[in-house]
Amino acid sequence: MVTRRLLLRPPRDGDLDVLTALNADPAVNRFCAAATPQGRDATWAQLQAWMAHWQSHGFGHWAIAERDQPDGLIGFGGLMHRSVAGHAGLYLYYRITPQAWGRGLASEMAQYAFEQAFEQRREGAVVAAVLPNNAPTRKTLEGLGLRLKGSLAVGPGSAALLYELRADRWATLPRGEPEAVAFAA
Repeated sequence: MVTRRLLLRPPRDGDLDVLTALNADPAVNRFCAAATPQGRDATWAQLQAWMAHWQSHGFGHWAIAERDQPDGLIGFGGLMHRSVAGHAGLYLYYRITPQAWGRGLASEMAQYAFEQAFEQRREGAVVAAVLPNNAPTRKTLEGLGLRLKGSLAVGPGSAALLYELRADRWATLPRGEPEAVAFAA
């Protein structure tokens, strides 16, 4: 799958080293370390779950590369059915290397994912969970049209914000160039 600047493909076994490095990056984990698989075995299980989702549903998280550098992955992201803190839904996820931050690439991937969800699969809603102090991701989600729906308890004394984009709202949103959001490491 191709967007204006990105190549998106299903993940494969050979992506393990890139995903392991991404999961180990302190800048990437600044806002979500508790939910990040640590170590090669845990990351392997994550990658296998993503591939199993593709097998079961015909979609899922993509391995993401820039079109002008197709052999260099910059991250992973997309949509998967999952449950977070007891709230089941079609969740948006992305994890991008810091070198690619601030250019609107996560937004571009997400817009393509929404097109797939709402226009091809006829899904009713997409949700995303984000920690309250993750202002750049919150701004990205809001820029994409997601609205704050509530919160989820994700651990003792810890909560995540739940954002949602419904199909009827998606249909009214303008399509265009994603806004770049500054995300300092």
